[in-house]
Amino acid sequence: MTLPLAVAGTGLHLPDPVVTNQRLTELLDTTDEWIVSRTGIRERRWLEPELAASDMCVAAARQALGAAEIRACDVDVIIIATYTWDQPLPSTALIVKAALGAERALTLDITQAACANGMQAMLLAAHLLQTSARTALVIAADCASRVTDPDERTSRVFFGDAAAAAVLTRSPDPEAGLLGWDFGSELSYGVEIQAGGSRTPASPQTVAERRHYLKMDGREVWNTATLCLPESILTATGRAGVAVTDVEHFFLHQANVNIVNAAMDKLGVARERAPITLDKLGNTGSAGVFTALHESFSQGLVGSGDTYVMSAIGAGFQWGSLCLRHA
Repeated sequence: MTLPLAVAGTGLHLPDPVVTNQRLTELLDTTDEWIVSRTGIRERRWLEPELAASDMCVAAARQALGAAEIRACDVDVIIIATYTWDQPLPSTALIVKAALGAERALTLDITQAACANGMQAMLLAAHLLQTSARTALVIAADCASRVTDPDERTSRVFFGDAAAAAVLTRSPDPEAGLLGWDFGSELSYGVEIQAGGSRTPASPQTVAERRHYLKMDGREVWNTATLCLPESILTATGRAGVAVTDVEHFFLHQANVNIVNAAMDKLGVARERAPITLDKLGNTGSAGVFTALHESFSQGLVGSGDTYVMSAIGAGFQWGSLCLRHA
């Protein structure tokens, strides 16, 4: 069943500070060759110390609203996808709502699917547009520089900070919108932040043991991502009644160029259909898929009637794929 919707505008915010691989070689026991060969990343952005995730969200949202020519006061729902919220309470979406002046908007936060947060946010927005909402603002943002260990050579080099937004509206075209989707999960602690919750509350000991930083088993991530992403995409396109080879654009999890290439190869689709932003941005978590989406939409590369896929996997593990047709 198609859920009619249109992407009316997109936006992107990148912090000013650029952190090159060369800079990281001065801070960590690593090399530019090692980082590029294993990830495809050459540089990334790290958020300024005085700013928070909500600041990036607001900047990206304003750009998206401007592109869509929609006023903040006319937005019905704001969904924030992030695992690096400003603080546990209050809601980051509520902070963004107040900053934008979106007085009537329902606020929702999706936080614990990590890099797949944005896929869940898009699915929720699509359903709300069929019922109570006419305009939905989905914002995906993460500042992993705040939760990766400055002294840990592997996870530190993978991540960058960014926010990207999409304004979704109801579409008069019943053939456009969300055509099919697939979501799955399998409990794993291969990617985790151990302390800070009810099981292991923050304490001087957890801080000293550096348990508030993200821990990642790279091999487990690789194995799960290269298996689940292609399977999920095939399920979503199959439910949409679309041959995967007929999909024009693949906006995939921007974690590692080798994962993207492996997924495209398994699908039997040319790698060129999956734009890459991670080479200059790193793994921007929830924002990753949306940075690629914004790049293509803002350059007019997605035409009316084009079919595209959004797909990501995050900690947990949780993954999701959406198959859409542009209005």
